[in-house]
Amino acid sequence: MKTVIIVESPAKARKIQSFFKDGTICTSSFGHIVDLPKKQISIDIKNNFSPDYRPIDGKGKIIKELKSYSKGYHVLLGADDDREGDAIAWHCGKVMNIDFTLNNRIIFHEISKKAILKALETPVPLDMNWVDSQQGRRIIDRLVGYSISPLLWTHIPSKTGKLSAGRVQSAALK
Repeated sequence: MKTVIIVESPAKARKIQSFFKDGTICTSSFGHIVDLPKKQISIDIKNNFSPDYRPIDGKGKIIKELKSYSKGYHVLLGADDDREGDAIAWHCGKVMNIDFTLNNRIIFHEISKKAILKALETPVPLDMNWVDSQQGRRIIDRLVGYSISPLLWTHIPSKTGKLSAGRVQSAALK
């Protein structure tokens, strides 16, 4: 069975691909493939604060390519080793119907042949606590930002455009 490694960056994918002559494929998700639609709150408050992720415009071709690796390939998720990376790996894995209880997450901190081969020897399950942490932050950003940002636009003039009450701004306002 051929192996496919999914990373975030196309530059990383090309570099990692150069390490393999055995049929291993390394491809990129080009970052996030799904997101919360911007024109609505996209959080179902009545259904346990469930986020409504949708494919990002322009990512259809990438999603289709990822799905093509769903059968007949050993899929390894090699997104960045942070909460955003785990969320990207989770979204990629979801469209590929990956079993997240299996050791299909590889972690490396440099793009060298030695580091990649070491990561391939020690795959781990995706850390769902990190995925949940990123999702929680994203949901709170949306709930707070979606509610407060319009108030900022009304009451605080800005020369640089509309102010946002998301992420860092929300923590500072609290």
